[in-house]
Amino acid sequence: MKAFLKFDFNILTRKILEEKLSELDIKFNITGFGEVEFLTAVSDEKLEEISSIFSEFGIEIIENQKTVLVQKIKDAIIEMVFSENAPSVKASAYLADKLNHSYGYLSNLFSEVTYTSIENYIIIQKTEYAKQLIVNDKLTLTEIAYKLNYSSVAHLSTQFKNTTGITPSQFQRIIAKRREIANTK
Repeated sequence: MKAFLKFDFNILTRKILEEKLSELDIKFNITGFGEVEFLTAVSDEKLEEISSIFSEFGIEIIENQKTVLVQKIKDAIIEMVFSENAPSVKASAYLADKLNHSYGYLSNLFSEVTYTSIENYIIIQKTEYAKQLIVNDKLTLTEIAYKLNYSSVAHLSTQFKNTTGITPSQFQRIIAKRREIANTK
């Protein structure tokens, strides 16, 4: 039997952080997505232990200021794209406002550190969310395009195909076929 799961990255990450830091008896406060404030001093050894535990879950502690800001950009994009109530403003205005830097600065820094553009990262995240919506919610492509602030289904389809190599319709057919096969087992 195969089960299709829907999960929220924010809730999942928060639970892991809370559980593991509590197990280590560390006083902390989660101040935002991707930000934890330690309320007491944490030794270098303890920080290494925390880092080792979190690495199992794909979570890493970032110390370089540029890398921290790039991670904040990524977190803001993920929050923007995966939000139930996605903001209707342009991504550039959203990021500049949220991170208190000019979009030009954020864009240059992001490209310098990641070797890709913010726009490309947004498209990748939207494509991932579109795949999740197709698999989990069984929404129509029109509903998905609207939810992800695309101007049309054609625009969604073009970006989806450029990112994955297949159209959203082909992806829907693949998922339907997999479900059909799973249900016959």
